[in-house]
This record gives sequence, structure tokens and C-alpha cells, in this order.
Amino acid sequence: QITTVSGNEFLLQSDIDFLILDWFHAIKNAIDRLPKERSCTSRNLEFKLRRSSSIELLNSLDTESKEPKPEHRKSLIFRLNYSASDTNDRNRVKSRLKKFISRRPSLKTLQEKGLIKDQIFGSHLHLVCEHEKSTVPQFVRLCIKAVERRGLDVDGIYRVSGNLATIQKLRFVVNQEEKLNLDDSQWEDIHVVTGALKMFFRELPEPLFPYCFFEQFVEAIKIQDNATRIKSIRSLVKKLPRPNYDTMKILFEHLKKIAAKESVNLMSTQSLGIVFGPTLLRPEKETGNMAVHMLYQNQIVELMLSEYSKIFGSEED
Repeated sequence: QITTVSGNEFLLQSDIDFLILDWFHAIKNAIDRLPKERSCTSRNLEFKLRRSSSIELLNSLDTESKEPKPEHRKSLIFRLNYSASDTNDRNRVKSRLKKFISRRPSLKTLQEKGLIKDQIFGSHLHLVCEHEKSTVPQFVRLCIKAVERRGLDVDGIYRVSGNLATIQKLRFVVNQEEKLNLDDSQWEDIHVVTGALKMFFRELPEPLFPYCFFEQFVEAIKIQDNATRIKSIRSLVKKLPRPNYDTMKILFEHLKKIAAKESVNLMSTQSLGIVFGPTLLRPEKETGNMAVHMLYQNQIVELMLSEYSKIFGSEED
């Protein structure tokens, strides 16, 4: 969110981490090039990092010029305030926050007392499945059923973003283990449901395609011969842990139904690959050319959708 001197506000939003970071650097560099008398009032950069601890947030505010570490780039939201910062006030607030944080009980203590329950969003896939005694998270099944009931014909399904505040509200309800009814009027906008489902996969500590498989899938998609490429992808999919395989199978079967309605919803396998590639498949550490990685991520999802029956079907098929 950017607030200008005249009071105008602009919101830039994207699910693609490196694109957000590019925006941030472009805007910051533009501010740095302003004349001194103007740029001196433009240095108050506040980084808000979703899923980062309060201590990390304080550290990111410690100096205006400090850039977020690579491991903190997930879901980066930034705010540029065009007002002179009061250093003393900020230091006083930081001091109070640090004292408050130091007195907080540990997460383990809160969990033992039953004040904090194991959450669905942000937990490892296998832990969610173990808790539910299933191999596919119930939330994933509910979202898929809701979309297939009332979203297959919606223009831009999964591409169009739902209201972020409502998506966060849905996330809170799911994490509190409240009874979830996606047909309730508050979840009427199907883009809220699809946004929450994408957020669930985005917030997995390890993506649906486990880190140790990333390079193997990339090497497989580079194979020139199509039959060999499909066979290699199929072999890798069969090696996935059971929760990953079962969840992947039901998700891709669902996305295949979305693509089948392309003439109505305008979502082709290529479009779905662009949306879900970086969400489901990413390297553990960002090295090399991220744009090239993204191309392979998209191609892998697109191939698995177009060749779904060959990759997920039985040996007899």
C-alpha cells in the first residue's frame, strides 16, 4: 500500500513473491532519487512480513535501508509513508514491544494449556492429515466441492482474487476448528473460497511437491520426448508421500474439470499452470534465475493437467 503526499492511496497486490519484491525495489529506488529536501521525509519504510515473528518485524524496522532476507520474502507486503519519522517515538514503541514479547509464554506452553490448537493453515500437510486421520485435508475437499458446485462457470476462477479480509476471516474460522459451512452467505463470493484454498497451499511449510523432488521434476519436464517426459513425471508422482500424492490427485482432478469449462470460465491448462505453478512447486532456496524456475513450474502443472489420466491412472491404463 502506497500513500502519497496528497493523500492518494494505491494498493499493489500479487501472489508472486519475486514480482512483489521487484515492485518494492523499483518504488524505493524512485524515492531514493528524489531531491534531498523531499527524500528525507520518505525514509520511513515499514515491512510487514506474513508468517514472520514479531522480533523479525522489529529487526526489519531497525534501519530504513535494511532489506528483507531471502527467507522472509514470502507474502511480502510493504507500506511507504511520506511523513517524517520520529526516531524517539519509534524507539520507545520498539522498547515496549520487546518487553511485551519477552514476557509472553512460549507457543508450547500455550498449546499445553489448550489455549492454542494445532492449526490447519501453516501446518505441515502430513500433520494436518494425521490429525484428521485422512490423507487429504478436509478443508481441501470442502473447497473443491464448493467450487465444483458453484464456480466451474465463473469467469477467471482461481485467477481472480477474492476480498483479502474475507479470505483471512475464513482462514481464522478454519484454524479455530469452527464448523465450516462454505454455503453460508458470508462465503458467497466463490473467489473467497478459491483464494483461501490457494492460501492454504501457499502457506504449507513445505509445498505440495516436496523440496527434495523439485530438481527431479524440473529435469523431467526438460526431457524432449513427450512419452518419456510423461513417464518420468508419472514415476516421480508415484514416489510422493501418501498425503502429497492423494491431495495432489484430487486437486489436479478438480483443476482438470476447471480446464474442461475453458470456453466459459476462460481458464485453460496454461492459465491454471501460471496460477498454481509457483504455489505448488518451488525450490527450498531461491538460487539462479527465478524466472526460468517459474517457467518450469508452470509447465509441470500444465503437463500434469493435460496428461492427468496417464500420470495418475493405474498401470493398466
